[in-house]
Amino acid sequence: MPHVLLIEDDASVRDGMELVLRRHGYGVDTAATGEQALALLAGERGARVELAVLDLMLPGMDGFEVCRRIRARSATLPVIMLTARGDDQDIVTGLEAGADDYVVKPVTAPVLEARIRAVLRRAEPSVPAQGAGPDLAGLVIDRAGLTVTKHGTPIPLPPTELRLLLELSASPCQVFSREQLLESVWDHTFLGDSRLVDAAVGRLRAKLEDIPSRPRYVQTVRGFGYRFGPL
Repeated sequence: MPHVLLIEDDASVRDGMELVLRRHGYGVDTAATGEQALALLAGERGARVELAVLDLMLPGMDGFEVCRRIRARSATLPVIMLTARGDDQDIVTGLEAGADDYVVKPVTAPVLEARIRAVLRRAEPSVPAQGAGPDLAGLVIDRAGLTVTKHGTPIPLPPTELRLLLELSASPCQVFSREQLLESVWDHTFLGDSRLVDAAVGRLRAKLEDIPSRPRYVQTVRGFGYRFGPL
């Protein structure tokens, strides 16, 4: 079973979540602070971590900065953030920092476990092995190798962003609604939260586009959703 790093400063919450995850068969490492978590990821034990569950309200270094540093260290490690409030700004800031998903506390065991399973499924995208795609103004999407390059330079993408790009680019010029993308990429059939889609699109554009504010690849169709170009 996958190995999870749980970063939570509240000992009772941390112990409860750890117990739930272990009962479901997950391996678990825990950290009470962001500094402890980053040190663990940098050491030998960090190599076995396949997903991080990260509380935003941590003492010292907050969860936003921890998420940014995890992303700087690894483009591919999935991160689920925990927030004690459904505060829009906290959620948007966390998603922009690189989180793949979020859960508002208190969270039930079935919801947490379902979100973890969904994020881990995105880490292994199920797409047809079609080899390298066409060169789109310097952008090459290798659907078999699950790699992306631009003008020959690799662009490492976290699982959510890679899955989103694969989904959009599989049907160029087709318009996808946010609801369609939530279901196909996030498995969020139960949560119509467009912030997940919009934040992932923003991060993807920052990496792919020459001018993110004037995207050529991931384009907005106002009032409908997104499509893959280029124009």
